[in-house]
Order: sequence, then C-alpha cells, then structure tokens
Amino acid sequence: MKAAILEEFGPVTNFIIKEVPISKPKFKEVLVKVFATSINPLDYQIRRGDYKNELSLPIITGHDVSGIIVELGQGIENFKVGDEVYYSPEIFNGQGSYAQYHCAHESIIALKPKNISHLQAATLPLAAGTAWEMLVTRAQLKINQTILIHGGAGGVGIPTIQIAKAMGAIVFTTAREVHHDFLYELGADYVIDYTRENYIDRINQLTNNKGVDVIIDTIGGTTLTDSGKVLSQLGQVVTLVDITQPQNLIEAWGKNATYHFVFTRQNRNKLDELTKLVEQGKLKPIVTKVFSLEDMGKAHYLLETRSSNKDFYGKIAIDIEHQIL
Repeated sequence: MKAAILEEFGPVTNFIIKEVPISKPKFKEVLVKVFATSINPLDYQIRRGDYKNELSLPIITGHDVSGIIVELGQGIENFKVGDEVYYSPEIFNGQGSYAQYHCAHESIIALKPKNISHLQAATLPLAAGTAWEMLVTRAQLKINQTILIHGGAGGVGIPTIQIAKAMGAIVFTTAREVHHDFLYELGADYVIDYTRENYIDRINQLTNNKGVDVIIDTIGGTTLTDSGKVLSQLGQVVTLVDITQPQNLIEAWGKNATYHFVFTRQNRNKLDELTKLVEQGKLKPIVTKVFSLEDMGKAHYLLETRSSNKDFYGKIAIDIEHQIL
C-alpha cells in the first residue's frame, strides 16, 4: 500500500510517499481501506518531534479514518466486510491513517453517518470526539448553562459549538471578525473578536459579572490563568492543551472551580452519539481544503501556519481514494 512515512522528525518536507506492506488484522481487528483522513494539530506536533520520546521511527501518523472494511480478524462480532466506518486510530502507536489501509480494534470504530461523504466523515473522529469528551464526559454540560469556547473557528471549536447548542447551552465564543457570520450560522449566541476587544471584559459585561459555567480551552497560553476572571461560582474549565508553562489559578480558587485536562480516548460509544447528531442535522463537518496524500506536506504547512492566515477556518481533509464531497 502507499503511505506517507516519517523517517525523521522535522519540517513538512520530511514526508516520504512509499510502498509498505498491508498489515493483517489481528484478533478483534478489522482491515479498513482508507478513503479519506484529515489533519489535526496533533499530527504536525508529532511530525516536528514534540512527542519524539513516545515514538520510534519510522512512523505513519494521522488520527482520522473514514473508509470501508475489507477484511475481518478473528472474533469480530459487530461489523462485516463492506461496512463503511469512521474512527480515530490509537495515538502514539506509529501506525496512523496517512495510508491506503489501516488496521483497528473493533472497539474504537463506528458506522459512518449515512448522510455525509467519506471526506466529511474523516474530519470528525478526533476533533468532534474531543469535543464530546470535553462537553459530555468531563463538563457534563446541562441545558441553559453558559459556555465560553475559545477558538470557535478552529477544527475543535466548530464541532464544540454545534454539540453545545445541541445540548441546549448558551454559547459564547472567540474568533476574528471575518468568521463571525459563519459562527452565528453554526449556532453561537455571542461571538467576540479577541483582536479588537478584551474578551474578559466583554464576557463579564454580557453576563452581568456572573461569568460562564463552563470554559473550553483550545488555545493554551494564559487561558487557564485568565479563566478564573470570567468563571461563575463552581464553574468548570476544560482544556485539551498540553500545559508546559506555570499558571496562576488564584482567581479560579476563589470561584471553587474545577479544571479538567483532556487527552482524547478512543471508543465507539461517543462516535455512535456523534453519528446520531450528524444524521439529525445537528452536527455538520466543515471541510475547508482537500489535499492528496502526495501533498501531505502542503496540508501540514497550511494548518501549522493558520494563525497567520486570518481567513482560514474549519478542517483540512486528505483524499486517499479520489472521493467527492
């Protein structure tokens, strides 16, 4: 099979497209013909060597799959050859989705939503799965609660807004002005241009200084420190960012806040729930750009430099088998 291989960590030019053997599915595994995958920040972090102590080269990275089952290992109970599935491969095992075929344990795969393409489905498992884990598993978001989602136009922010609205929350989010109309269309109740106004002052103004019940951090920096300034009493902060710098949480202490640190786990149950939302029209994948496997480096470059591209939003899909949106 053809795959995008990393034999060294480093720049986007390090991807090598080469032929490698197709793995055989082990007990409780299926072999999936990959129609599409997508790019996530985790992918370029792995490529440049941020987690080099967790991996042994050479590796295939990539953390989203949409495709069709072509072979079953022994012990498979819930799937059959020909099923269209989607999922997020296990993280840090070096056998990711940037390839024409992928083996996965049946416990982490789910049937693909019927009303979307493989390119669209491939943008959901890691990003929307992370959103589900933050909102449902950790924060246990409730109807009419207020929530601030940092980075609303990002790959995780977009599904987080939609899932939060499906759960009945009142959604505040931050984004550049160029994305405001789009985020209102997604369901956001209030969108704050963080480049022109202080989001802390604006949130406190909009909530009459009560603050919000839940804060979702997708951007890092000083967000954990600043969260206490816009958090309600007994509020919760959920972050997916790996924290490397000291944080001053004295403001959050005064709010009796709870902090959740999320490293996404793979499982079928949350994908099944996401499928329901997609098929009900409550969760729509937003595919902004599509690249080929051979252009993996270009796709990584676009996502990695998105902060300097004010017009960029949504997800980047990789078309493995000439799919159509």
